[in-house]
Order: sequence, then C-alpha cells, then structure tokens
Amino acid sequence: MSPMRYRTAFRLSRSRNRLPFPFRSRPHSSESRIQCRPEPRSSFGIAFDIDGVILGGRAPIGGSPRALKKLYGASGTLKVPFLFLTNGGGIPESRRAAELSEVLGVNILPSQVVQGHTPFRNLLRRYENELIVAVGKGEPALVMSEYGFKKVLSLDEYASYFKDIDPVAQYKMWRTKQALDCSSHLKESVPRYDVYSDRVSAAFVVSDPVDWGRDIQVLCDILRSGGIPGWENGNQPPLYFAADDLEYQAAFPSQRLGMGAFRIALESIFNRIHHSTLEYVSFGKPNPFVFKNTEALLAEFQPSQFDDHISKSGCSQSHDFKTLYMIGDNPLVDVKGAQQAGHPWFSILTRTGVFKGKDNHKEFPADMVVDTVEEAVDFILKREGIF
Repeated sequence: MSPMRYRTAFRLSRSRNRLPFPFRSRPHSSESRIQCRPEPRSSFGIAFDIDGVILGGRAPIGGSPRALKKLYGASGTLKVPFLFLTNGGGIPESRRAAELSEVLGVNILPSQVVQGHTPFRNLLRRYENELIVAVGKGEPALVMSEYGFKKVLSLDEYASYFKDIDPVAQYKMWRTKQALDCSSHLKESVPRYDVYSDRVSAAFVVSDPVDWGRDIQVLCDILRSGGIPGWENGNQPPLYFAADDLEYQAAFPSQRLGMGAFRIALESIFNRIHHSTLEYVSFGKPNPFVFKNTEALLAEFQPSQFDDHISKSGCSQSHDFKTLYMIGDNPLVDVKGAQQAGHPWFSILTRTGVFKGKDNHKEFPADMVVDTVEEAVDFILKREGIF
C-alpha cells in the first residue's frame, strides 16, 4: 500500500470504498469457535459503543447490566447476536472481554469485542518482523505482540533508549507504571533491538497517548528522520491511528479530548517543522468499512452458540440481517458511521455520553433517541417482537 495522506477516516473510505484490507476478528484460543446451525437465525443484531453508553469511566451506566441480560435466555443462552464496537483500546480484546464480563454480569467472548486497534492485526503480514513502535495508554506493545508482531516496542521504552530525547523529562514528577517498569528494566539491560541502526518501519497509535509533549516530540523525530531519531531527514515511515475521535465521554461530566485531538496536534506541529505534510491512515468509527465488517462478524454469531445443541458440522453460511442496531452516544461517530454504512443499519442515540440534547442531533440525526441503553434495548426487543 503506497503511503497516502488522509485527513479523516471517512475520506479514506470514500476514496476507495473500503480500506486496503478487510479485518475480521479472529477466535482466541481461550474460547470455542462459533459454529453454525441452519435455523433459526436472528434477523437482527446489535452493536454497542462502550464509553458513554455501557460504561461511564469504569462503572456501568444507563442500566447496562440489565439491558444486556435481556439478550440472554434464562439458562444463559444468547438470544440476540451482539458485540461491542468501540474506538477505545489499549489492552487485548481478551482482557477487555473479561473486564466487561465481570462488570456487566454476562459472559462476553473476546470475539464480541472490536476495538479501534483490532484492524491492526491485518497489517501483520507487512510488519511481522519489522521494528514498530506502539503508542498509547495501557499496554500498546502487548496488544501488538498478541496480534503477532515480533519486534514491537512501546514508545515509553523506545524513547528511554535515547538520552535527552525528552528535554523536559527531569521536570516530570509523575511517571506511569509502564515507564517505571521500563526504567527499572533498562538499568540492568541493553535495548532488545538495535534501535540506533534499525529503522522504525511504522508507528501505531494504539490508544490515547498519556504524555502528549514527549510523544509528539518522539514521533516527529521518528517520522521526519526516516525511522531513526537524530538522523538526517528521510522518507516518513507509515503512521496508523486506531481512531480519530476528537472528544469522548469518560467519568468527568464534560467531554475529554480523544485520539483525534492528538492527531491534530501532531499533524499541526509536524507540518510546521517538516518540508512535507504528515501522511497517516485512521481507522475506527465512523469509517463505513468498520460497520460493514461488523455486519460480517455479527453474522458469524449464533444465538445458539451457548446452547447444548450446537451443530458439529462446522459449516459456514451467509446471512443477511434485516436490521443492525448501532447504539452510541456520539452523533459524529456512531450515528454518522451508521448512516454512511447504509442498510441495514439503524442508529440509536443515548443521552448518557457525548450527546445530551433534548431533541435529535441536527447534523447527524439518529433514527431513534433514548435516554439510556436499557431503553434502547427495550425498544429493539419490542420492535422485533421479542419483548
């Protein structure tokens, strides 16, 4: 894929109708493969955003535990295929599924969690044995390693090998646990890879960066040098963002700046100090390809997957949904994405996150506006004749 500059994820999709490669969520070893059964099959499915819909920070909101339990039978069998479609991330899908299961009181499989960085696994063939840098909160290097990338360093660790690369590091009294772990490790070891001569082949912004000043500085060093900080100008290595949200709803009452804001800051600075403009590719909602692939993933889910009567044939059937519901809190991300994806998507906007308006959003009006996710699920089940 030749490098191209995309200012938004949608322009990328609009120009080619899809990303250069599709992504599919792969089964994890800790879960059973979903097997097919001829009938019955659900005529609808649901995609839930997480932040501002299911959770506010780390706590459930909007009756989300009750809402999700309504999608299961009394014996715990899944009645309605659903998954979580979030631009968030920073931890492996398996761990996010375990956390959601504990908080919500239902059994969530890793394949039911699609995060902003999930499509990165489809770049494995290109970068499997190349040195790459992973940026963001949580454990971005672990995420990429679990996808199969063999030479990945977090930006925390990578930057620590270059003395004085962060000129204000001595004034930072706070340290992340990840940075502390790196510092402790470095006192007793040398770089795992030859970072002084081995060029960074690509940089991946996996989750929201923590130290914007340092991260922008180090990324500019990597990108304008051709992959080795301190060297002469070279061709920019590819840069990938897991999402492009300007803002999102967390535990604080007002919205917080997201990865899209970091991208704007990095792009603005890079373009002022470098002779060429920044080139990057953004993934995540509202890109229509995300919704199309979500449709394919939901088609693989059988409401009978937890049933004792699962077919053992291992067959695979195509399945067209009459309706797919996107329940989100951000009109510019969730509703816009569903609208651009078109049929069979039906958008439902909650008032528990980014959107808090009395009426519908003016620019990207949802098909339905509700107060909470529980109200959204009740509406869906009633509309589909299940409730």
